[in-house]
Amino acid sequence: MRPPFEVTPRSARLLAEIERLLGRHEGAQMAPASPMLRRSMRVRTIQASLQIEGNTLSEEQVTALLEGRRVLAPARDLLEVKNAIACYEKLPKWRPGSAKHLLAAHKVMMAGLVPRAGAWRSKGVGIAKGNVIAHVAPPAARVPGLMQDLLDWVDADDETPALIRAAVCHYEMEFIHPFEDGNGRMGRLWHSLILQQHHPLFAQAPVESAIRDRQADYYAVLDRCDKAGKSTAFIEFALELTLHVLQQAGTSQRTRMSSEERMTEARRHFGKRIFSRKDYLQHFTGLSSASASRDLREAASKDVLTRTGDKALTRYRFGLTIAGASK
Repeated sequence: MRPPFEVTPRSARLLAEIERLLGRHEGAQMAPASPMLRRSMRVRTIQASLQIEGNTLSEEQVTALLEGRRVLAPARDLLEVKNAIACYEKLPKWRPGSAKHLLAAHKVMMAGLVPRAGAWRSKGVGIAKGNVIAHVAPPAARVPGLMQDLLDWVDADDETPALIRAAVCHYEMEFIHPFEDGNGRMGRLWHSLILQQHHPLFAQAPVESAIRDRQADYYAVLDRCDKAGKSTAFIEFALELTLHVLQQAGTSQRTRMSSEERMTEARRHFGKRIFSRKDYLQHFTGLSSASASRDLREAASKDVLTRTGDKALTRYRFGLTIAGASK
């Protein structure tokens, strides 16, 4: 059964821009992230998702635990991080549409933290804001069926883009509240799982950290969706965050490329068109002006580029000799 939501024009625009960035990443044939970068992203993801739930450990402390070093912190906070490390390590093995895998993930994530880790909740639950009950989740008896319907839809609906399915699944898990505790971190985990199975770049683009940076907005949009009875607003919010983290990931990757790799990518992008240093910088966002100038100067000295003009009027072109060009 399809959950209630609409794809607005704004969501469609955001989705198109995200897919454009993913295609640009593939076209650039950028090298896979190094083990060090993957570990850094894992740390950011875990620390951000748990910080939303009140965990006090810093990225440095999470890194230390990941490396097996001793960290002084509250016992519960340490256990939350250790569990999350184990859970995210298993992420590639799980299937988004499997209730069995979701329960297994919850068991790893919440081991030693709740009595019923790895099981659906058995009691009714209300979400309080101060002295007011802001959300009453569906009765516990309905949870298994509601979750099975949701995960079946995630698995079978090929017409709905994966990025929208990820956002809808995240919201619906928050709404159904299938577990006694850990619902927020599990919703974010499954959101990431769907994204990473859609495209490997999402392993380097932790949506969890973007949610942490806009935590107040995150809770506000969840509340708006509860009142509206559909996840439309959360889809827009999630796509906005996804685009943001993808832009950051793309910038980081481009600046890690060697000058030769950037020049190969520039040739693919510019073809035979004349371009300026400003054009080069706009393509390699995040690259410093000094690095761009060095790239272009070295390529021109090796005849990879021809150059014409001077100072602000300098222009470059691949593969052709421009009359009167200076090097």
